[in-house]
This record gives sequence, C-alpha cells and structure tokens, in this order.
Amino acid sequence: MEAFKQELYENGCFRQEELVFRDCDRDQRVRVAALLSRLGAFAGYDYDARGLTHELLWANREVFLLSRASIKIHDCPHARDVLDITTWEAGAKAAHMRRNYEMRDRQGRARVSARTDWILVDPVTRKIMRPSAFTAKPLMDSDRPLDCPETRKVVLPREGRENLGTRTVRWSDLDGNGHLFSGNYGDIVWDALPEDLQPLVPQEFHINYSREAVLGDTLTLEGFRGEKGYYMEGLGPRGSCFTALCVF
Repeated sequence: MEAFKQELYENGCFRQEELVFRDCDRDQRVRVAALLSRLGAFAGYDYDARGLTHELLWANREVFLLSRASIKIHDCPHARDVLDITTWEAGAKAAHMRRNYEMRDRQGRARVSARTDWILVDPVTRKIMRPSAFTAKPLMDSDRPLDCPETRKVVLPREGRENLGTRTVRWSDLDGNGHLFSGNYGDIVWDALPEDLQPLVPQEFHINYSREAVLGDTLTLEGFRGEKGYYMEGLGPRGSCFTALCVF
C-alpha cells in the first residue's frame, strides 16, 4: 500500500489514505496478511506523529506487543482501491491496551474494521507491565462506534486436529524487534489452509499472538474445521506461538 496523506486529530484519531496494490492475492483482493500489517504499522504511525517514536519508547523501556486482533471484512478491498484508514485508542482492559481501526473507501463506505489488544513490555527484561505503568502519554478511551466483533481467545480442541505441515521462520519474516512480524502470520495461515478455503474471502479473522517466534524456529501447524470456521495453531519450540480462526 502506498501512502497519500496523513492527518492527526486531537481527539486521539490518526488518519491516512493508502492505495491497495502489491498487497493483493492472485484475484487482486487484499490479503489478510496486508490487513494485519496495517494494524501494526498504523499504531506506529499514530505514535510517530505524536513524537513518540519506537526509539523513544525503547529508551523509556516501554514498548507494545500485539496480543490479539479481530478483523471484520465488510467488502474486501481490491487492487487500485484507495482506503481512508483511521485508528484510535480505546482504553484498557485488564493487562491489555486497546486500539481500533476503520478502513473506508473514497465513497465513505466501510470496507474493513478491526479491534486489537496490546501488551506493554519492558524490552530489556521482557516483563509485562500494566497499562497504568505507561508514562509516555495519557491513554485515551474513545467511545466511537465500530462494527467489528470484540477480540477473543481462540482455542482449538485437543481432538480432531489435522496436520498442516511446518513453517520455519526465515530472515525476511523478521521485524525490527527481531521476531516474526505480526503481519506475516496471515500469509502463514493462508498458505497452510485446506485448498478449498484458500480462494475464499473471510467474513472475520481472529488471531492470538501467544509467544514470539525468532529466526530458525520451526512452527508445527495444526488445523481444525469447526462449525464457526477453520481454526489453526502454530506450535513452536517454546509452546504455542499463535492461534487463529477464519470465519467464512
């Protein structure tokens, strides 16, 4: 996606237009991986625009890791669509700091909406901190409505799973924190889905990020076809790395 313009609002919203092109699949529809990538990127854009760069947060030993995401696809964007993407903070719940997103086209129609949960971490000790420990700025809590399901815990049943193969974390998978980039999980999921599901556009996509995966880690992928959709889990050397649910 190519950026066009940015706007920062005092009420806690950040807005930017982007052109959909290279982040599409063979049918010129935006990939779930591209949508996941926008969630992390726009959280960073928002804080950068407010002067809270990754380097500054790291120096303060206060960084965010994405914990959960829920995406609702109202009308899947296609190549050459221009999306007006807005993000805003939505308060905190327990250990999670919440952030919402809305992607609209130039006619103002909602195409994609998303909710995310983030955890605050000391990058040196890797200790999880409560949202109240965040000192960089006050955490905002907007009541702006959003047509998107809440984030949820995704759990696969123990029985009835199918083996979907393995996936080794490669150099190009890594982000600036040195672990598997959150957006790349979408492609990992789609590459491992049963063939009859791969061409479909999901109505919803839910993912839990449980443990970091680093260079050389091999994930064992297991799936389950349930009434609510297709479930997947990636098991790494230190336990479950992620779980996901694709609702078709």
